[in-house]
Amino acid sequence: MNKSRLTATILSISLLTVMAGAAVAPALGAVRDYFSDANPLLVQMVVSMPALFIILTNFCFPLLCRHLRTRTLSIVGLLLYVAAGAGAFFADNIVSLLVFRALLGVSVGMLMPLSTGLLAYYFAPQEMARLMGLSAAMNQMGGVVATLLAGVLSSIAWNYAFLVYLLGLAALVMVVLYLPNEHLQPSASAKAGTMAVLKHFHPSVVGMLLLMTIFFVYPTNFALVARSLGWSPTWITGVMVGLDVVAFFVGLAFGKLMSTFRVIIKYFAPIGFLIGYGVMALCPTAVGLMAGSVLIGLANGVGVPYLNTIAGIKGGKDSTTTVMPMLSAALYLGQFVSPLIVMPTALYCFPCNPSGVWCVAVGLCLLFLLQTFLTRKFHRLPPE
Repeated sequence: MNKSRLTATILSISLLTVMAGAAVAPALGAVRDYFSDANPLLVQMVVSMPALFIILTNFCFPLLCRHLRTRTLSIVGLLLYVAAGAGAFFADNIVSLLVFRALLGVSVGMLMPLSTGLLAYYFAPQEMARLMGLSAAMNQMGGVVATLLAGVLSSIAWNYAFLVYLLGLAALVMVVLYLPNEHLQPSASAKAGTMAVLKHFHPSVVGMLLLMTIFFVYPTNFALVARSLGWSPTWITGVMVGLDVVAFFVGLAFGKLMSTFRVIIKYFAPIGFLIGYGVMALCPTAVGLMAGSVLIGLANGVGVPYLNTIAGIKGGKDSTTTVMPMLSAALYLGQFVSPLIVMPTALYCFPCNPSGVWCVAVGLCLLFLLQTFLTRKFHRLPPE
């Protein structure tokens, strides 16, 4: 087995998974204009629909592993990814568009656990931090590539943005050529049921839910707050893409960070988010927003690979069928519930204050910090 080709193949899947929502975001305004007669809620579901079906598919993932080997499962997932993602190009009504988006969610639900679980399956615990950092970096790079490409394509017409999902064909070729066709039998703990797995891995799963709930306060509110301060769309897009770039470079360096700060790195994400949102709440100026964006990018760049690394070490070769589907479900559940929790709370507690969302985020950060302290207080990483 060529480990470098195998690593590149698994990371190519990581590059695609974040594009489920990111690719359509720049085109959402054009989609809304094209389907002007549709219920606005249905148009908003173009973004949220994949997340719902990713979560549902994640819970079925151990069952899929009983019947399909890894290469077969990856090929099916990637074929569905390309067909459903690019198929939205041909949608002529909002219902058919949502069906394509739901099928895209199913495909990502099949691929997401493999993009991290196979790293834990094939590589030693000592390599986990570096590889999970690379996986997170590829996620961030996928977000940058998808946002920029979809923005350019959507300037032609709203449906051209969905052609960005044809990038899945490159990963499909690599999977066919280089991914072994393993049979990942669910372990005894996976067969014991969802609650048994959650009980064993709850520090990472709950941590991922809190982390993504906190992080998604930023993309769902930054543009609105920045626009209220008179920022141009170009500046807003540039800063938001810059956050992904910051997180990308942190992911590349994560292996070194994990090695250098092994005892305290668990606190980097909650404290980084706390300071970042605190700066944006206390200093709602251009400088405050930019400084907060950098800190939030740093926190996200450390937090996701850290939780995946710890879960991968703890789950070992069984990670793909135990903790990784649950981490994936928690990640997308956090994305989905974040606006449902944060915006109503901000409107209730801080009416007429655009920065109220950042204050709510600070409260969530304190909860995340407490959860980290209580569940990882006595945690010890394996020696390198």
